[in-house]
Amino acid sequence: MVIVTRIRREVLTLPAAQLGPDNPLPPLRPLDEVHCTDEREREDMPRDMARQLGYEPLRSLLPARVRDGYGRAREPRALDALVIENDRLRATVLPGLGGRIASLVHLPTRRELLYRNPVFQPANFALNGAWYSGGIEWNIGATGHTTLSCAPLHAARVPAPDGGEMLRLWEWERLRDLPFQVDLWLPDGSDFLHVGVRIRNPHEHPVPTYWWSNTAVPEDRRILVPAEEAWQFGHERRLRRVPVPSYDGVDRTHPLNSPYAADYFYEVPDGRRRWIAALDADGHGLVQTSTDVLRGRKLFVWGSGPGGRRWQQWLTEPGTGGYCEIQAGLARTQLEHVRLEPESEMSWLEAYGPLDAPRDGEWTTVVRGAEERLDAALPRTRIEEAYAAWKPYADAEPGEVLAAGSGWGALEVLRADRKLPGTPFPESTLGEAEAPWLELLRTGCLPEPRRVRPPGQTLVAPHWRDMLETAPATPHTEYHLGVAQWHAGDRAQAVRSWERALQLAPSLWPSLRCLAVADQESGHHERAAERYAEAFDDLCRERRDDGEAWTAAVAALGSETLQALLRVRRTADARAVWERLRPAVRRRGRFRLLEAELLLAEGRRAGARAVFEDGFEPADLREGADAIGRLWARLTDEPLPAPYDFRMRPDAS
Repeated sequence: MVIVTRIRREVLTLPAAQLGPDNPLPPLRPLDEVHCTDEREREDMPRDMARQLGYEPLRSLLPARVRDGYGRAREPRALDALVIENDRLRATVLPGLGGRIASLVHLPTRRELLYRNPVFQPANFALNGAWYSGGIEWNIGATGHTTLSCAPLHAARVPAPDGGEMLRLWEWERLRDLPFQVDLWLPDGSDFLHVGVRIRNPHEHPVPTYWWSNTAVPEDRRILVPAEEAWQFGHERRLRRVPVPSYDGVDRTHPLNSPYAADYFYEVPDGRRRWIAALDADGHGLVQTSTDVLRGRKLFVWGSGPGGRRWQQWLTEPGTGGYCEIQAGLARTQLEHVRLEPESEMSWLEAYGPLDAPRDGEWTTVVRGAEERLDAALPRTRIEEAYAAWKPYADAEPGEVLAAGSGWGALEVLRADRKLPGTPFPESTLGEAEAPWLELLRTGCLPEPRRVRPPGQTLVAPHWRDMLETAPATPHTEYHLGVAQWHAGDRAQAVRSWERALQLAPSLWPSLRCLAVADQESGHHERAAERYAEAFDDLCRERRDDGEAWTAAVAALGSETLQALLRVRRTADARAVWERLRPAVRRRGRFRLLEAELLLAEGRRAGARAVFEDGFEPADLREGADAIGRLWARLTDEPLPAPYDFRMRPDAS
């Protein structure tokens, strides 16, 4: 008897770190994204690839906030999960954490098809900070891990094409202002999880878009893909064309054969079926395939070097095996963005399931054999038919709501009176964060805060900036207008807005901090340090309690102030800032690293060395950052101790 698809709630309990509060300071600085190329390198690339590499790269995180309030203390916590299963597969989804598929189990063989992380440990990998490893993630927005990596998505039951049920996930992506949806369903008796994805551009202008579905699998696999060439992006930070499977005498389709972290973007020939697989030594594993719109395929490896090994340990608990990622995206590489025309949409179908095929042997023979096994299990025509059957159901209205996302989509729907069949953004999801912007929309005035607290988020899209420009010029409005103008590239006008806000504002530190960032970006580091010191002093006077919001503000501004003062060698002032931080903040790993830098600047080399010897873990250490290694090199010529070795390229010393 065939068991129909079921969707049910479940609680997943595992060791988990707290996400903590978001950073309340608006992210005004350019991104530190490592995936960028020199324009001169594009001359030898395919024309469409070269064009998309230069098309609207992301230059600001606004209106998103940085998520850096997490730590590394883990204890058992209950995470809400949604399970979709038939008699062949069981998928476990985390709607509150980006809609991640945390587990995909093939029930007849009881095999876990993914790398399943046994812990929830955020790390600084997403565009806006908090991200975690494992499972299948949905990356939308711009090059990198989505700002929604650790954010809640809307979720609901929806009718499926075969008469059963789908699990729909949807949200409003704020970096590009695009609504999207992910529909998950399991046709009766199918060994493949079907995933329908749609991105819509409801605007009257084109929008750059980006999508990569990233799947973590154990790194002891061999990666098979129908390609003879790839674009490699490694520690040299440039794209170069390399042969597949081997170059420099090494087979790179075995992840552990690469010494350093690297991306391999495969050149799947036009007309060839799109798929990628990860198989173990016995030929068992996972395959991902899709309709042709999702053209790109990629392998990411951490590498076998000490830095890659340390990052693998950092993201999970001791004794857990490592992982690599097989990925699928809209373009050849993740450095590209694709033009989404006005009032249009992109959609495609993906499928994930088990594959059994020999993985070792001559490359073309092995790939051909795996593709034949895939064609037998899930013919290419069936994928196209499933996509055609799903399309009418993409507009189906959700039934039972299973989880709620943010209220930002509801605000945008209200502003433009939008109709988005299939992805409702009800007013009931509007909350405290959206409330002042709803009042601006309805009355033309941005309300002053009713109590003293750190400023809320700033909306920066042109239509919101226009509303701020015509609203009464209160200090609060001028502050937010300055942030929106900065995002638009009008830095001189942003500075004038923040300077006007200072004249009447009861709270000076938010605008002072923005002006300090503007000074740094224009090379005036002495003036920036002075403004940072003033801002931190004002914040310490204004602070009302030791609650989460104020502690996050003091920690964020304290960190920036310390770095600004140390840059201009004002060590005494930096020490004064350090002494005003709460002991709990000073004990954080990021601040222990700053303490070592401060001690070294004061000439207290032994004290700085003692910080390393005592041990510290900066929870928000950025992927690719080598601040720890650089500081250690200033202290000593000794090798960097293994616990601090996160270096991802050979020249990082």
